[in-house]
Amino acid sequence: MGSQGQAAWEVLLPAVGAPARRRGRALQEALREAVRSGRLAAGTRLPSTRELAADLGVSRGLVTEAYEQLTAEGYLRSDRGAGTWVGGAARAAVPGARDLAAGTPGVRVDFRPGTPDLSLFPRSAWAAAQRSVLTRLPHPALGYPDPRGLPGLREALAAMLARRRGVVADPERLVVCSGVAQASTLLGFVLRARGLRQVGIEDPGSPEHGRLFASTGMETVWLPLDEEGLRPGPLADSGVRAVVVTPSHQFPSGISWSAERRAALLDWARAVDGYVLEDDYDGDFRYDRAPVGALQGLDPERVAYAGSVSKSLAPGLRLGWMLVPEALLAEVVERKRTMDLGNPVLDQAVLQEFVTRGGYDRQLRRCQRAYRERRDALLAALAEHLPGTRVSGIAAGLHVIARVPGRFGPPERFQARAAEAGVALRPLEEYGTARPADGDVRLVIGYAHLAPSAIDTGIRLVAEACGRG
Repeated sequence: MGSQGQAAWEVLLPAVGAPARRRGRALQEALREAVRSGRLAAGTRLPSTRELAADLGVSRGLVTEAYEQLTAEGYLRSDRGAGTWVGGAARAAVPGARDLAAGTPGVRVDFRPGTPDLSLFPRSAWAAAQRSVLTRLPHPALGYPDPRGLPGLREALAAMLARRRGVVADPERLVVCSGVAQASTLLGFVLRARGLRQVGIEDPGSPEHGRLFASTGMETVWLPLDEEGLRPGPLADSGVRAVVVTPSHQFPSGISWSAERRAALLDWARAVDGYVLEDDYDGDFRYDRAPVGALQGLDPERVAYAGSVSKSLAPGLRLGWMLVPEALLAEVVERKRTMDLGNPVLDQAVLQEFVTRGGYDRQLRRCQRAYRERRDALLAALAEHLPGTRVSGIAAGLHVIARVPGRFGPPERFQARAAEAGVALRPLEEYGTARPADGDVRLVIGYAHLAPSAIDTGIRLVAEACGRG
Protein backbone atom coordinates (compact mmCIF):
# COMPACT_ATOMS: atom_id res chain seq x y z
CA MET A 1 0.00 0.00 0.00
CA GLY A 2 1.51 3.37 -1.05
CA SER A 3 1.61 6.47 1.13
CA GLN A 4 -1.49 7.89 -0.56
CA GLY A 5 -3.34 4.63 -0.06
CA GLN A 6 -2.22 4.45 3.56
CA ALA A 7 -3.51 7.98 4.26
CA ALA A 8 -6.87 7.32 2.63
CA TRP A 9 -7.19 3.96 4.36
CA GLU A 10 -6.52 5.51 7.81
CA VAL A 11 -9.15 8.25 7.53
CA LEU A 12 -11.81 6.06 5.94
CA LEU A 13 -11.41 2.83 7.89
CA PRO A 14 -13.60 3.95 10.88
CA ALA A 15 -16.49 4.58 8.48
CA VAL A 16 -16.45 0.94 7.41
CA GLY A 17 -17.84 0.02 10.83
CA ALA A 18 -21.09 1.86 10.13
CA PRO A 19 -24.25 -0.21 9.58
CA ALA A 20 -24.50 -1.52 6.02
CA ARG A 21 -27.35 0.83 5.09
CA ARG A 22 -25.32 3.86 6.21
CA ARG A 23 -21.88 2.72 5.10
CA GLY A 24 -21.86 4.61 1.81
CA ARG A 25 -22.92 7.87 3.44
CA ALA A 26 -20.39 7.33 6.24
CA LEU A 27 -17.58 6.92 3.70
CA GLN A 28 -18.59 10.14 1.98
CA GLU A 29 -18.75 12.05 5.27
CA ALA A 30 -15.36 10.75 6.39
CA LEU A 31 -13.71 11.57 3.06
CA ARG A 32 -15.30 15.03 2.99
CA GLU A 33 -14.10 15.83 6.52
CA ALA A 34 -10.59 14.52 5.78
CA VAL A 35 -10.30 16.90 2.81
CA ARG A 36 -11.83 19.82 4.71
CA SER A 37 -9.56 19.37 7.73
CA GLY A 38 -6.41 18.98 5.63
CA ARG A 39 -5.68 15.37 6.65
CA LEU A 40 -5.85 14.70 2.93
CA ALA A 41 -3.98 17.71 1.53
CA ALA A 42 -4.81 19.47 -1.71
CA GLY A 43 -3.04 17.75 -4.61
CA THR A 44 -2.97 14.32 -2.96
CA ARG A 45 -3.56 11.54 -5.48
CA LEU A 46 -6.08 9.02 -4.16
CA PRO A 47 -5.91 5.26 -4.74
CA SER A 48 -8.03 3.82 -7.51
CA THR A 49 -11.51 2.75 -6.55
CA ARG A 50 -10.50 -0.92 -6.97
CA GLU A 51 -7.45 -0.56 -4.68
CA LEU A 52 -9.22 1.41 -1.95
CA ALA A 53 -12.23 -0.93 -1.95
CA ALA A 54 -9.92 -3.89 -1.50
CA ASP A 55 -7.99 -2.19 1.31
CA LEU A 56 -11.18 -1.26 3.15
CA GLY A 57 -13.00 -4.50 2.50
CA VAL A 58 -16.05 -2.86 0.93
CA SER A 59 -17.62 -3.04 -2.51
CA ARG A 60 -16.03 -1.02 -5.28
CA GLY A 61 -19.42 0.57 -5.93
CA LEU A 62 -19.40 2.31 -2.53
CA VAL A 63 -15.99 3.86 -3.18
CA THR A 64 -16.92 4.84 -6.74
CA GLU A 65 -20.08 6.53 -5.49
CA ALA A 66 -18.12 8.42 -2.80
CA TYR A 67 -15.55 9.65 -5.34
CA GLU A 68 -18.25 10.76 -7.77
CA GLN A 69 -20.24 12.59 -5.08
CA LEU A 70 -17.24 14.52 -3.71
CA THR A 71 -16.02 15.31 -7.22
CA ALA A 72 -19.44 16.85 -7.95
CA GLU A 73 -19.22 18.91 -4.76
CA GLY A 74 -15.70 20.17 -5.55
CA TYR A 75 -13.76 18.33 -2.86
CA LEU A 76 -12.06 16.05 -5.42
CA ARG A 77 -11.10 16.39 -9.07
CA SER A 78 -10.87 13.61 -11.57
CA ASP A 79 -8.71 13.63 -14.70
CA ARG A 80 -9.74 11.05 -17.24
CA GLY A 81 -7.10 8.38 -17.35
CA ALA A 82 -4.97 10.13 -14.67
CA GLY A 83 -6.82 9.18 -11.49
CA THR A 84 -8.56 11.12 -8.70
CA TRP A 85 -6.97 13.94 -6.74
CA VAL A 86 -7.87 16.10 -3.71
CA GLY A 87 -9.04 19.48 -4.98
CA GLY A 88 -7.93 22.83 -3.65
CA ALA A 89 -11.29 24.48 -3.04
CA ALA A 90 -12.03 23.22 0.49
CA ARG A 91 -10.97 25.14 3.58
CA ALA A 92 -11.19 24.04 7.17
CA ALA A 93 -14.24 25.30 9.03
CA VAL A 94 -13.84 27.22 12.29
CA PRO A 95 -14.49 24.61 15.01
CA GLY A 96 -17.32 25.13 17.48
CA ALA A 97 -19.94 27.85 17.80
CA ARG A 98 -19.39 30.99 19.83
CA ASP A 99 -22.11 32.58 21.94
CA LEU A 100 -22.23 36.30 21.21
CA ALA A 101 -25.02 36.97 23.70
CA ALA A 102 -24.02 39.48 26.36
CA GLY A 103 -22.46 37.73 29.34
CA THR A 104 -21.33 38.79 32.78
CA PRO A 105 -18.23 36.75 33.70
CA GLY A 106 -17.00 37.46 37.21
CA VAL A 107 -20.04 39.57 38.14
CA ARG A 108 -21.76 38.78 41.43
CA VAL A 109 -24.63 41.26 41.09
CA ASP A 110 -25.54 42.89 37.77
CA PHE A 111 -27.48 46.15 38.06
CA ARG A 112 -27.25 47.02 34.37
CA PRO A 113 -30.73 47.89 33.05
CA GLY A 114 -32.73 46.37 30.25
CA THR A 115 -33.43 42.80 31.38
CA PRO A 116 -36.67 41.53 32.94
CA ASP A 117 -36.87 38.60 35.34
CA LEU A 118 -36.79 35.67 32.94
CA SER A 119 -37.79 33.27 35.70
CA LEU A 120 -41.25 34.87 35.55
CA PHE A 121 -41.80 33.56 32.02
CA PRO A 122 -45.11 31.61 32.16
CA ARG A 123 -43.79 28.29 30.90
CA SER A 124 -46.88 26.20 31.71
CA ALA A 125 -49.35 28.68 30.23
CA TRP A 126 -47.17 29.20 27.16
CA ALA A 127 -46.84 25.43 26.65
CA ALA A 128 -50.62 25.03 26.93
CA ALA A 129 -51.10 27.73 24.31
CA GLN A 130 -48.61 25.95 22.03
CA ARG A 131 -50.47 22.64 22.38
CA SER A 132 -53.77 24.32 21.62
CA VAL A 133 -52.37 26.05 18.55
CA LEU A 134 -50.75 22.91 17.16
CA THR A 135 -54.02 21.02 17.60
CA ARG A 136 -56.31 23.44 15.79
CA LEU A 137 -54.09 25.40 13.37
CA PRO A 138 -55.15 24.47 9.81
CA HIS A 139 -52.48 23.26 7.40
CA PRO A 140 -52.77 26.27 5.02
CA ALA A 141 -51.91 28.59 7.92
CA LEU A 142 -48.36 27.22 7.89
CA GLY A 143 -47.67 28.82 4.52
CA TYR A 144 -46.11 32.24 3.97
CA PRO A 145 -48.08 34.70 6.14
CA ASP A 146 -49.26 38.22 5.53
CA PRO A 147 -46.02 40.18 6.18
CA ARG A 148 -47.97 42.36 8.60
CA GLY A 149 -48.71 39.30 10.76
CA LEU A 150 -51.58 36.88 11.31
CA PRO A 151 -54.93 38.72 11.12
CA GLY A 152 -56.08 37.16 14.40
CA LEU A 153 -52.97 38.30 16.24
CA ARG A 154 -53.22 41.80 14.81
CA GLU A 155 -56.82 42.04 15.96
CA ALA A 156 -55.95 40.73 19.44
CA LEU A 157 -53.00 43.12 19.82
CA ALA A 158 -54.98 46.08 18.53
CA ALA A 159 -57.76 45.47 21.05
CA MET A 160 -55.29 45.03 23.91
CA LEU A 161 -53.24 48.13 23.03
CA ALA A 162 -56.35 50.29 22.66
CA ARG A 163 -57.55 49.14 26.06
CA ARG A 164 -54.26 49.28 27.97
CA ARG A 165 -52.32 52.07 26.23
CA GLY A 166 -54.99 54.30 24.71
CA VAL A 167 -53.67 54.04 21.16
CA VAL A 168 -55.67 54.33 17.95
CA ALA A 169 -55.24 50.70 16.94
CA ASP A 170 -56.42 49.73 13.47
CA PRO A 171 -55.44 46.07 12.89
CA GLU A 172 -54.86 46.89 9.22
CA ARG A 173 -52.08 49.28 10.23
CA LEU A 174 -50.45 47.02 12.80
CA VAL A 175 -47.27 45.23 11.71
CA VAL A 176 -45.96 42.32 13.78
CA CYS A 177 -42.17 42.52 13.88
CA SER A 178 -39.13 41.16 15.71
CA GLY A 179 -39.27 43.61 18.58
CA VAL A 180 -38.78 47.37 18.67
CA ALA A 181 -35.35 46.87 17.11
CA GLN A 182 -36.85 45.71 13.83
CA ALA A 183 -39.59 48.33 14.04
CA SER A 184 -36.87 50.99 14.21
CA THR A 185 -34.96 49.64 11.24
CA LEU A 186 -38.12 49.20 9.17
CA LEU A 187 -39.06 52.82 9.77
CA GLY A 188 -35.48 53.97 9.22
CA PHE A 189 -35.25 52.31 5.79
CA VAL A 190 -38.57 53.83 4.73
CA LEU A 191 -37.68 57.35 5.90
CA ARG A 192 -34.23 57.10 4.32
CA ALA A 193 -35.83 56.13 1.00
CA ARG A 194 -38.00 59.24 1.32
CA GLY A 195 -34.93 61.44 1.54
CA LEU A 196 -34.53 61.90 5.30
CA ARG A 197 -30.92 61.73 6.42
CA GLN A 198 -31.06 62.41 10.17
CA VAL A 199 -33.02 61.18 13.18
CA GLY A 200 -33.19 62.86 16.57
CA ILE A 201 -32.88 60.86 19.79
CA GLU A 202 -33.33 61.98 23.37
CA ASP A 203 -30.29 63.16 25.34
CA PRO A 204 -30.02 61.26 27.62
CA GLY A 205 -31.47 58.35 25.71
CA SER A 206 -30.71 54.87 24.50
CA PRO A 207 -27.66 54.76 22.20
CA GLU A 208 -29.24 51.64 20.69
CA HIS A 209 -31.76 53.84 18.91
CA GLY A 210 -28.94 55.66 17.15
CA ARG A 211 -27.19 52.42 16.22
CA LEU A 212 -30.35 50.93 14.75
CA PHE A 213 -31.08 53.95 12.59
CA ALA A 214 -27.41 54.20 11.62
CA SER A 215 -27.72 50.69 10.15
CA THR A 216 -30.29 52.14 7.74
CA GLY A 217 -28.00 55.00 6.69
CA MET A 218 -29.38 57.72 8.95
CA GLU A 219 -27.28 60.01 11.14
CA THR A 220 -28.08 60.53 14.83
CA VAL A 221 -28.70 63.97 16.31
CA TRP A 222 -28.83 64.18 20.12
CA LEU A 223 -31.67 66.41 21.37
CA PRO A 224 -31.57 67.69 24.98
CA LEU A 225 -34.23 66.89 27.56
CA ASP A 226 -35.31 68.70 30.67
CA GLU A 227 -37.69 67.58 33.42
CA GLU A 228 -40.73 67.89 31.08
CA GLY A 229 -39.45 66.24 27.90
CA LEU A 230 -37.68 67.32 24.71
CA ARG A 231 -36.83 71.01 24.70
CA PRO A 232 -38.73 72.63 21.80
CA GLY A 233 -36.03 75.16 20.87
CA PRO A 234 -33.19 72.71 20.14
CA LEU A 235 -35.64 70.41 18.39
CA ALA A 236 -36.77 73.17 16.03
CA ASP A 237 -33.17 74.27 15.41
CA SER A 238 -31.90 70.74 14.69
CA GLY A 239 -33.36 70.46 11.20
CA VAL A 240 -34.41 66.84 11.74
CA ARG A 241 -37.77 65.57 10.53
CA ALA A 242 -37.83 62.32 12.51
CA VAL A 243 -37.34 61.63 16.21
CA VAL A 244 -37.40 58.60 18.52
CA VAL A 245 -38.93 59.23 21.94
CA THR A 246 -39.98 57.37 25.11
CA PRO A 247 -42.58 59.81 26.51
CA SER A 248 -44.57 57.61 28.88
CA HIS A 249 -41.51 56.61 30.92
CA GLN A 250 -38.45 58.19 29.42
CA PHE A 251 -35.36 56.01 29.21
CA PRO A 252 -33.17 56.49 31.12
CA SER A 253 -34.20 59.66 33.05
CA GLY A 254 -37.45 58.07 34.26
CA ILE A 255 -39.61 61.16 33.67
CA SER A 256 -43.05 61.18 32.10
CA TRP A 257 -43.36 63.92 29.49
CA SER A 258 -45.70 66.78 30.37
CA ALA A 259 -48.86 67.33 28.35
CA GLU A 260 -47.40 70.60 27.05
CA ARG A 261 -44.28 68.90 25.66
CA ARG A 262 -46.33 66.15 24.06
CA ALA A 263 -48.44 68.75 22.29
CA ALA A 264 -45.34 70.73 21.27
CA LEU A 265 -43.74 67.63 19.74
CA LEU A 266 -46.82 66.91 17.66
CA ASP A 267 -47.05 70.54 16.55
CA TRP A 268 -43.43 70.30 15.41
CA ALA A 269 -44.06 67.07 13.48
CA ARG A 270 -46.99 68.62 11.63
CA ALA A 271 -45.07 71.80 10.87
CA VAL A 272 -42.04 70.02 9.36
CA ASP A 273 -43.99 67.14 7.76
CA GLY A 274 -42.09 64.81 10.08
CA TYR A 275 -42.62 61.59 12.00
CA VAL A 276 -42.21 60.36 15.56
CA LEU A 277 -41.31 56.82 16.60
CA GLU A 278 -42.73 56.20 20.07
CA ASP A 279 -40.87 53.40 21.86
CA ASP A 280 -43.27 52.26 24.59
CA TYR A 281 -40.85 49.68 25.95
CA ASP A 282 -42.16 49.53 29.55
CA GLY A 283 -45.28 51.68 29.42
CA ASP A 284 -47.40 49.07 31.21
CA PHE A 285 -45.39 49.20 34.44
CA ARG A 286 -46.53 52.10 36.62
CA TYR A 287 -46.66 51.50 40.38
CA ASP A 288 -48.33 54.55 41.93
CA ARG A 289 -51.17 55.24 39.48
CA ALA A 290 -52.54 54.22 36.10
CA PRO A 291 -49.94 54.48 33.31
CA VAL A 292 -49.96 57.59 31.15
CA GLY A 293 -51.51 56.81 27.78
CA ALA A 294 -49.41 56.56 24.66
CA LEU A 295 -48.56 59.64 22.58
CA GLN A 296 -49.79 57.91 19.43
CA GLY A 297 -53.40 58.29 20.53
CA LEU A 298 -53.14 62.06 19.98
CA ASP A 299 -52.03 61.83 16.34
CA PRO A 300 -51.78 58.37 14.73
CA GLU A 301 -50.84 59.97 11.39
CA ARG A 302 -47.60 61.43 12.75
CA VAL A 303 -46.65 58.87 15.39
CA ALA A 304 -45.51 55.31 14.72
CA TYR A 305 -46.06 53.36 17.93
CA ALA A 306 -43.75 50.42 18.74
CA GLY A 307 -43.77 47.90 21.57
CA SER A 308 -42.88 44.30 22.31
CA VAL A 309 -43.12 41.44 24.77
CA SER A 310 -39.43 41.74 25.66
CA LYS A 311 -40.05 43.17 29.15
CA SER A 312 -43.36 41.43 29.88
CA LEU A 313 -42.48 37.92 28.64
CA ALA A 314 -38.93 37.48 27.32
CA PRO A 315 -36.69 39.28 24.82
CA GLY A 316 -35.70 35.94 23.30
CA LEU A 317 -39.20 35.55 21.81
CA ARG A 318 -38.40 38.41 19.38
CA LEU A 319 -42.04 39.45 19.09
CA GLY A 320 -43.21 43.03 18.85
CA TRP A 321 -45.47 45.35 16.92
CA MET A 322 -45.66 48.73 15.25
CA LEU A 323 -48.75 50.81 14.51
CA VAL A 324 -47.83 52.68 11.33
CA PRO A 325 -49.12 56.01 9.98
CA GLU A 326 -51.25 55.45 6.88
CA ALA A 327 -48.89 57.42 4.64
CA LEU A 328 -46.00 55.05 5.46
CA LEU A 329 -47.88 51.77 5.69
CA ALA A 330 -47.40 50.36 2.19
CA GLU A 331 -43.67 51.09 2.24
CA VAL A 332 -43.19 49.59 5.72
CA VAL A 333 -45.09 46.43 4.77
CA GLU A 334 -43.10 46.00 1.56
CA ARG A 335 -39.83 46.46 3.46
CA LYS A 336 -40.98 43.89 6.02
CA ARG A 337 -41.86 41.45 3.24
CA THR A 338 -38.47 41.73 1.56
CA MET A 339 -36.64 41.62 4.90
CA ASP A 340 -37.96 38.30 6.22
CA LEU A 341 -41.36 37.40 4.65
CA GLY A 342 -42.98 37.84 8.05
CA ASN A 343 -42.53 36.50 11.57
CA PRO A 344 -42.83 32.74 12.31
CA VAL A 345 -46.47 31.66 12.11
CA LEU A 346 -46.43 29.33 15.10
CA ASP A 347 -44.96 31.98 17.41
CA GLN A 348 -47.58 34.47 16.26
CA ALA A 349 -50.40 32.00 16.76
CA VAL A 350 -49.22 31.16 20.28
CA LEU A 351 -49.06 34.84 21.23
CA GLN A 352 -52.56 35.33 19.81
CA GLU A 353 -53.83 32.46 21.95
CA PHE A 354 -52.04 33.85 25.00
CA VAL A 355 -53.51 37.33 24.55
CA THR A 356 -57.07 36.32 23.70
CA ARG A 357 -57.30 33.83 26.59
CA GLY A 358 -56.23 36.45 29.14
CA GLY A 359 -52.77 35.02 29.77
CA TYR A 360 -51.00 38.23 28.78
CA ASP A 361 -53.01 40.39 31.18
CA ARG A 362 -52.31 37.92 33.99
CA GLN A 363 -48.63 37.99 33.16
CA LEU A 364 -48.53 41.79 33.27
CA ARG A 365 -50.17 41.80 36.70
CA ARG A 366 -47.71 39.20 37.95
CA CYS A 367 -44.73 41.18 36.68
CA GLN A 368 -46.08 44.43 38.06
CA ARG A 369 -46.34 42.99 41.56
CA ALA A 370 -42.84 41.56 41.43
CA TYR A 371 -41.22 44.67 39.96
CA ARG A 372 -42.91 47.01 42.43
CA GLU A 373 -41.56 44.87 45.29
CA ARG A 374 -38.05 45.00 43.82
CA ARG A 375 -38.16 48.74 43.29
CA ASP A 376 -39.11 49.16 46.95
CA ALA A 377 -36.25 46.83 47.92
CA LEU A 378 -33.79 48.93 45.90
CA LEU A 379 -34.93 52.20 47.48
CA ALA A 380 -34.60 50.66 50.95
CA ALA A 381 -31.12 49.30 50.18
CA LEU A 382 -29.92 52.66 48.85
CA ALA A 383 -31.24 54.46 51.92
CA GLU A 384 -29.54 52.00 54.26
CA HIS A 385 -26.18 51.44 52.58
CA LEU A 386 -25.67 54.63 50.54
CA PRO A 387 -27.46 57.26 52.66
CA GLY A 388 -28.18 60.55 50.94
CA THR A 389 -28.73 58.93 47.55
CA ARG A 390 -31.55 60.58 45.62
CA VAL A 391 -33.74 58.66 43.18
CA SER A 392 -35.45 60.57 40.38
CA GLY A 393 -38.19 59.72 37.91
CA ILE A 394 -41.69 58.40 38.32
CA ALA A 395 -42.49 55.13 40.10
CA ALA A 396 -42.52 53.00 36.97
CA GLY A 397 -40.53 50.73 34.72
CA LEU A 398 -37.60 48.45 35.36
CA HIS A 399 -34.89 50.93 36.42
CA VAL A 400 -34.22 54.08 38.45
CA ILE A 401 -31.81 56.99 38.20
CA ALA A 402 -29.79 57.17 41.42
CA ARG A 403 -27.66 60.19 42.32
CA VAL A 404 -25.12 59.00 44.86
CA PRO A 405 -23.46 61.75 46.98
CA GLY A 406 -19.99 62.82 45.89
CA ARG A 407 -18.48 61.68 49.17
CA PHE A 408 -18.72 58.11 47.85
CA GLY A 409 -16.90 59.11 44.65
CA PRO A 410 -15.42 60.49 42.56
CA PRO A 411 -17.38 58.72 39.80
CA GLU A 412 -14.38 56.95 38.19
CA ARG A 413 -13.19 55.61 41.54
CA PHE A 414 -16.74 54.60 42.49
CA GLN A 415 -17.18 52.60 39.28
CA ALA A 416 -13.78 50.95 39.58
CA ARG A 417 -14.31 49.84 43.17
CA ALA A 418 -17.81 48.57 42.46
CA ALA A 419 -16.42 46.48 39.60
CA GLU A 420 -13.68 45.11 41.86
CA ALA A 421 -16.41 44.04 44.30
CA GLY A 422 -18.15 42.13 41.49
CA VAL A 423 -21.01 44.59 41.00
CA ALA A 424 -21.87 45.74 37.47
CA LEU A 425 -23.23 49.29 37.26
CA ARG A 426 -23.90 51.63 34.37
CA PRO A 427 -23.31 55.40 34.73
CA LEU A 428 -25.85 57.83 33.33
CA GLU A 429 -23.09 59.42 31.23
CA GLU A 430 -23.16 56.40 28.90
CA TYR A 431 -26.64 57.40 27.71
CA GLY A 432 -25.97 60.82 26.25
CA THR A 433 -23.60 63.69 25.71
CA ALA A 434 -24.05 65.62 28.97
CA ARG A 435 -21.28 65.40 31.60
CA PRO A 436 -22.24 66.81 35.03
CA ALA A 437 -19.79 69.24 36.62
CA ASP A 438 -20.41 68.21 40.24
CA GLY A 439 -18.82 65.16 41.82
CA ASP A 440 -22.01 63.15 42.37
CA VAL A 441 -22.24 59.66 40.91
CA ARG A 442 -25.23 59.23 38.60
CA LEU A 443 -26.28 55.65 37.92
CA VAL A 444 -28.94 53.91 35.85
CA ILE A 445 -29.83 50.95 38.07
CA GLY A 446 -31.85 48.04 36.72
CA TYR A 447 -33.61 45.94 39.34
CA ALA A 448 -36.39 43.92 37.71
CA HIS A 449 -34.24 40.83 37.09
CA LEU A 450 -32.89 40.65 40.66
CA ALA A 451 -34.40 39.13 43.78
CA PRO A 452 -34.79 41.57 46.71
CA SER A 453 -32.03 39.77 48.62
CA ALA A 454 -29.64 40.14 45.65
CA ILE A 455 -30.51 43.84 45.38
CA ASP A 456 -29.62 44.42 49.03
CA THR A 457 -26.42 42.39 48.70
CA GLY A 458 -25.31 44.30 45.63
CA ILE A 459 -25.83 47.75 47.13
CA ARG A 460 -24.12 46.64 50.36
CA LEU A 461 -21.08 45.40 48.42
CA VAL A 462 -20.85 48.75 46.62
CA ALA A 463 -21.06 50.64 49.91
CA GLU A 464 -18.40 48.49 51.51
CA ALA A 465 -16.09 48.90 48.51
CA CYS A 466 -16.54 52.67 48.22
CA GLY A 467 -16.70 53.56 51.91
CA ARG A 468 -19.59 54.98 53.80
CA GLY A 469 -18.65 58.58 53.26
